[in-house]
Amino acid sequence: MSYYDYDYVSVAQKKEKARKSMEKLKRSMPDIEPVVIEGTVIAKTWWGKAWNKNLESYADYSNRIGRGRSYVREGAVLHLKVEKGTIHALVQGSTAKPYRVEIGIDPLDEKTWRQITALCNRRIESLEQLVSGKFPKELESLFTTRQEGLFPAPKEIHFHCSCPDSARLCKHVAAVLYGVGARLDQNPMMLFYLRKMPVEELIKKSIEDKIESMLKNADKKSPRVIGDDQVFDLFGV
Repeated sequence: MSYYDYDYVSVAQKKEKARKSMEKLKRSMPDIEPVVIEGTVIAKTWWGKAWNKNLESYADYSNRIGRGRSYVREGAVLHLKVEKGTIHALVQGSTAKPYRVEIGIDPLDEKTWRQITALCNRRIESLEQLVSGKFPKELESLFTTRQEGLFPAPKEIHFHCSCPDSARLCKHVAAVLYGVGARLDQNPMMLFYLRKMPVEELIKKSIEDKIESMLKNADKKSPRVIGDDQVFDLFGV
């Protein structure tokens, strides 16, 4: 056998292996949450694309993270669960048993959050607008600013994979990071939850300042305080 001989595994075979592993896992994990990619595009919404673009913009990741694209497209991320500051995942690799991946994301710096909240003053008109990513261009730039935006820098991402790969960022971790981008397509608020950002404060402040301005122009006294339970009601959600 020559140096170049190896057992080729097709994409179809990889997908079938992942499918069988997931079916097996369902017996012990009825609440399993696989990442399912339809087609070749991993993320389609502003939030999902912004997450992936942020990761790819850093030199630390740019040469490594691409290895995870094919994995997530092939259905290798069998389970992905997001909690406050943590991502738990199972990724199908070359072995029969899937690898366990744990990723920690640092909370957004409080100073940065205050700056973002202040600059969003009166610019977030509805929760629907925030979720859809349809806000002024200046807010897009604010949210995606490297080191000072909503998305984490490499130094704020900490991970571990049970695979034997000695690379700092293995393809299994990379697949999970891309999987988060796909999940943000479904629920953009997951980013605020992951980075422990009180999104209700962002919306509440925008509403209160907007009402303050309206009542001031109408020569009426502002109530100034809006209860947390009223924030989403005001947006009709």
